[in-house]
Amino acid sequence: MPKILIADAVSDAALALLKKAGLDAEKKTGMTEDQVAAEIGNYDGLIVRSATKVTPKIVAAGKKLKIVGRAGAGVDNIDVAACVKAGIIVENTPGGNTTSAGEHALALMFSLSRHVAFCDREMRAGGWPKKGTTGVELTGKTLGLLGLGRVAGVVAKVGRALDMTVLVYDPYLPDARAAELGVKKTTLDALLAAADFISVHSPLTPETKNLIGAAQFAKMKKTARLVNAARGGIVDETALLDALKTGKIAGAALDVFENEPLAAESPFRSLPNVVLTPHLGASTEEAQERVAVEIAEQFVDYFKSGTVRNAVTTK
Repeated sequence: MPKILIADAVSDAALALLKKAGLDAEKKTGMTEDQVAAEIGNYDGLIVRSATKVTPKIVAAGKKLKIVGRAGAGVDNIDVAACVKAGIIVENTPGGNTTSAGEHALALMFSLSRHVAFCDREMRAGGWPKKGTTGVELTGKTLGLLGLGRVAGVVAKVGRALDMTVLVYDPYLPDARAAELGVKKTTLDALLAAADFISVHSPLTPETKNLIGAAQFAKMKKTARLVNAARGGIVDETALLDALKTGKIAGAALDVFENEPLAAESPFRSLPNVVLTPHLGASTEEAQERVAVEIAEQFVDYFKSGTVRNAVTTK
């Protein structure tokens, strides 16, 4: 009987589904890299969320390991290249958190446009911060999307419902998909110059690493507001800090960072024109249930019939 290790706080629905299908599944969370490496040799499959890092050390120790599953879309915490080299399949659940991640990006955009986080802090401290906190409307503005996958599609639909002009920079976007969503494909430079709100939705790859840096901030409107709920590292944080401090852009809302958790001494924490959340894009009850069920179903399909779904490969 194949043995499956669930190493992160994945919904118990995954464990129940695996056991119901006759697989020997266990849930052990909070382990260090050394502890996972010491355990993994006994298992045929490994399911993680985001806390456990599937490192080359863990891959090498997984002598029986056939498949690694991510209950979520991003696989930054999995060394996919090491898995592929070892003949281990890597699967994710790209659609399970689409709605949640899209809604969170929108929540950040609204919060940023109306100074919600800043005013909340000031109110709790006894203040009445009415002066200097006049907001801006989203309706009628220009929204720039960097990438147009599933999550950005949610944002685009809401943007269009608000009568926003939606511009997209995505070299891989089919014209038919752009037409379906009522968005306009354009160049990165044109998007940066025109957008009032810019929302990042690209995966983190060598091509998108520091996609937005000092040169790109220089091309934005001083009234522009940037939202990144995709992946840390796509936006150059040093350049972003400079842009926020010097007024090159009006504000930013960040759910992801180059290094997580965000350091206690991070200068982002003291800036009034920044909204910060701790990588909450997929953190809804509905999304966590969906991704848990989906990855468990994919494991059942694999171990029962050899079916591979949502496999991730190296580029």
